[in-house]
Order: sequence, then structure tokens, then C-alpha cells
Amino acid sequence: MTAEQFRRVALTLPGTAESAHMRHPDFRVSGKIFATLGYPNDDYGMVKLSPGQQERFTQAAPSAFTPVKGAWGRQGCTSVCLKAAKVALLRKAMSAAWRNAAPKRMAEQLGSQK
Repeated sequence: MTAEQFRRVALTLPGTAESAHMRHPDFRVSGKIFATLGYPNDDYGMVKLSPGQQERFTQAAPSAFTPVKGAWGRQGCTSVCLKAAKVALLRKAMSAAWRNAAPKRMAEQLGSQK
């Protein structure tokens, strides 16, 4: 997985816009961040999951997904080691993060399309 692949996965989700937060690219739906790139360095991305989702992804691929340190991590923010991540699993994590941030009606529409 590369940063460009991470970016492409994020931008395939409906209503997603790329912006920047604290000098790092981020991905938003309806103004809410659901993923970022480049923190703590260029080898990582981050997805904002629920704590339960975070647990499932870190158990499924511990070399790819780890909780962010501190309070953000306890709330579900999850680091993605780009070199270890597989596109298919990242797509699932990214979709979950997007659904967490998207307005309910928009998230329901995506669910009905699958």
C-alpha cells in the first residue's frame, strides 16, 4: 500500500473531499475528518473508527492497524502502516470510518448500494 493508494481509496467514497489538517492531508465527508495521511510520518495513515471497530481491525491485521497513542487512540483513531496494509482490508476500514463521519442518510444510501 502506498500513500497514493490510500488517497484513492478515500476519494472513492461519496462526498469525500481532500483537505489538510496540521500540515497533513485529510479526508472529510460533510466537513468531518474520517482519515488522514502522513502522521506520525509518511509511512502511516489514520482512520477514525469506533473502539469496537478498532479492536476488530487490529486483531485481523496487527501489523497494519494499531491504536493511535493516547486519548485519540482510546476513542478509536487507528494508525495504518501503509507498507503492511492490504487494499481490500483498508477499503473496509476506510468505509467504516467514512460511515462513522457521514450524515446518517448518506451512510444509509451507501449501504443500500452494496
